[in-house]
Amino acid sequence: MGYALTPLTGAALTPDTLRTLDAVVIGIRAFNTRKDLAERLPALFAYVEAGGTVVAQYNQADGLSPEWLAPFRLHISRDRVTDEHAPVAILAPDHPALTTPNRITAADFDGWVQERGLYFPDQWDERFTPILASGDPGEKPLAGGLLVARHGKGYFVYTSLAWFRQLPEGVPGAYRLFANLVSLGQ
Repeated sequence: MGYALTPLTGAALTPDTLRTLDAVVIGIRAFNTRKDLAERLPALFAYVEAGGTVVAQYNQADGLSPEWLAPFRLHISRDRVTDEHAPVAILAPDHPALTTPNRITAADFDGWVQERGLYFPDQWDERFTPILASGDPGEKPLAGGLLVARHGKGYFVYTSLAWFRQLPEGVPGAYRLFANLVSLGQ
């Protein structure tokens, strides 16, 4: 995608380091495996308030407090969408996550592999905007796979979409949507 990447340790999550970054992407299950993140959340949330973007990928709820994951209430379930062909409904077509720099349409979800997403939130603060909904055949569509909240001047994104499967496979629509997420506020 052409981005310059800076791997961050917990100790590097300081206001001085964060203010130099356009976006911070938190990997899958990071809150489950990196206990140093909890104490760094105030710096991450302050970074967002000042105009930064944080994209947090899925975590499992086991052992996590709802306050650990986001600046606002967010409850993680065990819900998932396992059918990679499950229809995706666009709930907020004019949201910047779906319009800038790429206009995202249903066609961007063609060619996804193995699954749509996992460990979807099932409850969230009203400040989050659900962007998409999808569900396995015969099941109710889940709207928690991509949630975006304004926080101060920036954006906090929580996503349960299976980026770890789509990006290595080179799925074009996944790249287009991920580019939009890390570009929020730019």
